[in-house]
Parts: sequence; structure tokens; C-alpha cells
Amino acid sequence: MESKFKRAVLSSGIVPPPQWDYCLRLLRHRLTVESTTRTTVDEDWLLREILLDQGAITEYQADKLFEGRSKLNLGPYVITDFIGQGGMGMVFKAVHQVMGRECAVKVLPLTKATQEARDGFIREIRLQAKLDCEYLVRAYDAGQDGSVHYLVTEYVPGMDLRRLVKSEGPLSLERAAKIIRQAALGLDYAHQQGLVHRDVKPGNILVTPDWFAKVSDVGLAGFTSELIDDPRAGKIVGTADYLSPEQIKTPLNVGPASDVYSLGCTLYYAVCGKVPFPGGDTASKIRRHLEETPMHPRRFAAGLQDEFVDIIAEMMEKDLSKRISTCAEVALRLEPWTEDSPEMFNYPTISRSPWASPPPPVSEFEPLQTDDMTNDIGGMLQDTSLSNAGGSETNPARKTASPPPPVDHIPIASPAGGKQSNSRDNPSIGITIALTAAALVPPALLIGAILGYLLATRN
Repeated sequence: MESKFKRAVLSSGIVPPPQWDYCLRLLRHRLTVESTTRTTVDEDWLLREILLDQGAITEYQADKLFEGRSKLNLGPYVITDFIGQGGMGMVFKAVHQVMGRECAVKVLPLTKATQEARDGFIREIRLQAKLDCEYLVRAYDAGQDGSVHYLVTEYVPGMDLRRLVKSEGPLSLERAAKIIRQAALGLDYAHQQGLVHRDVKPGNILVTPDWFAKVSDVGLAGFTSELIDDPRAGKIVGTADYLSPEQIKTPLNVGPASDVYSLGCTLYYAVCGKVPFPGGDTASKIRRHLEETPMHPRRFAAGLQDEFVDIIAEMMEKDLSKRISTCAEVALRLEPWTEDSPEMFNYPTISRSPWASPPPPVSEFEPLQTDDMTNDIGGMLQDTSLSNAGGSETNPARKTASPPPPVDHIPIASPAGGKQSNSRDNPSIGITIALTAAALVPPALLIGAILGYLLATRN
């Protein structure tokens, strides 16, 4: 009698008959060998190992088949792995039975199969079918298998930006600029088609192993001219850590600039490894997007250049009139920092700081002095305080101590008689002269000068 595992494999139809027969012959041979050294052998587990070794099934399929699940396809697409949870449903990796092309299949879960959810899913399919850009995840197909609706898109190897930062840490300036620039180009293309993403975040930017980025999950987008007819209109749509102020205040009036703000929050996360407003619940995050300014990025990434920080600030401006208005401009502004474009453009820096506190201006070659530590603690306290209600004014930059005067201008203390002392009365001056000479004068001349100095002091 066949086991549950064997019946599931046969019912699934994912293993071609010739390959199945070959694996069964290998199984009989392995059983004969194993029986000489072991008293009991798990035949199903041994067959599982053989099928995996032969590439007949994947680990995901093996686990499901062992559970007795034999349906591993949606229409002509054979499910090979589970990718994750998307904005509208679960996402699987699959292969087309005839074409053999790898793809991603997004499935609307049955628990969300309300009429509104189905309408939204169909809307996503139609929206993605209109998009054809190398920086956006392309839609290949759509269908229905029984009561299950699914969307088929291109499979992008690698991981999303959120998982990448979680696993690798904050990205370098150049890599972050390259990824966000490509995402901006993809979003600009969508905006030109009349679409607004409305849920731009690290989890929706897929990054390949060679650092190529594609924006996914345009399912929360809607035609800007049809928002009134969108059943989700009037609701806050998006993720709390990356919401633009206008998505919160006027969700019916959301345009491309809203995606710019969310992309700015995403760039902040990429280089800092932290969201702009960490901690707190959703209500707290929403309030802070409206009222507060984030901590300065150089608190977490000291090497960021002023011009680069200004771009993040102008993308995250709460005032629409001061924010970068298009993703095309974002891409242009980031281009100088990408690996393919080493030349820098001269953009004026913003006249005021949009951050909660500036970074400590401590040179990497100088130890931190007591006053600097005091100022640094004060700056950290300013970072945790609230800015003014409008969010446009920030704490003043802290003052730094004046640099010491050059050595040759240090005043020399006068003795009691009121006469200024010379180098013989103050040995520190002689040491200073000797050290300076040692750095600048050749050894032979230096020795002669020292001997002359000693003879002069005896007279």
C-alpha cells in the first residue's frame, strides 16, 4: 500500500513519470544497502532525499507533500517556494509548466476574499498591466484557480531593501543613492502614467545581488483622477513609518510629491538603519510626521556629505511648496553619488536645518574635549525634544569652541619685574623651537644649531 507521501507526489503531477520511475529504482537500491547496516529505515524520508537530490522537487514542495498536500499549482504555474507576505496577499515563487519561466505569484487569501478585496485585487492587476519599465516589477499574467485569484509578475532575485538593511546594516552613501535613484526613475514612470504608489517603503523596493532595484506592489496605487471612485479613497493608505503629511491630512488629495516624501523616508532608513520616527504606536508616528523633525542623519552615519543630507531633507519637507516635487528631480539630484557618475553637481545647500539637531563637529584627528562632550550631550537632549508645531523651525546649531592660536602667537607670562621673559627663562619655548626645527631642518644643520644654542646659553 502506498504511503501518504507517495500518493501526494503522484497526485501533484510535478514529477514526470520517467523521473519518478528512476527515483523508485534508486529507492529500492538504497533500501537494500541501508538494510544491511540499519534495522529500521524510513522509506518515505529516504524517497524524499532522493527526489531532492535529483532536483525533482524543492524543499518547500517536499514539506508540503509530506503533509499530504498534493495541489501545488495555480493554473499553469507550479509553486516552488514561499517568498513572503505582500500588501495584498501571500507571494510565492513559481514556474510556468510549459515555458519553464520563473515568476512570482501573488495570491489573494481566501480570508480576505470580500467583494471589496476582490475588486481591489482586480484593480491592481489592471494597473500593473499598464506598466512596462525596467525599474518596476512587471506583470506577466493573471488568473483564477477555483476561488483563488492570483497575479503573476516577474521574479526578482535577491531581497527587499528592508531585509537587506536588517541583514547587512546601513548602506554606504553610494549604494543607497544608486538604489533610491533607480526607484525614483521607476516611480517617475508610474507618475507619468497617472499613477501614485501611495505605499513607498523599503519592503516594496526589491534589490538584486548586483544592486539593481525595482519597485514592487503598485497595488495600493490609484489613478489620481479617479480617487473619488476608489473605495479606499478617504482612508489613510500606506505604512505609518513612511506616510507623507498630506496622506494623513488630505488623503483625497495625494499626488506624486507624496511618493517623494515616502521615498525620502526610505532613503533615510537606507543610510541610517532606522526609520525617521522610531518607537511609539501608529497614532504617535502619524503625529510626529505632522509635527516633528527626525534626528540628523549624521547621528547614525557620520560620513554623509552636507549636499546629500540636504537632498533627504528636501524630500522629507512637510511643506509641499518646499519639497522636491518630482521623482525625476530626485533621480537627477542623486546621480552624482552613484557609482556610474563620479562627478559632482553644485547644488546650493538649504539655508536652514530641518533636523532636530546638527551632528557634533568633532574632528576625527582630535580627542573630544570636555566642552565638546558637554555640547554633545546637550545636542542629544535637543534631538529627543519636540520641534515647533509647524515642524519647519529647528533647534539652533550648537556653538563650537574657537580653535587655539598658533604656537608662535602664544603669549608668554611676564615675571614679577614686569619684563617679558626670554627663551632661557621659559624652557617650554626652547622645547617648542627644538621640536619645530626637528620637523623642518635636515639632521646635520639641526645638530649644528643645537650646539650653537648650547654654547650661546653658557656665555
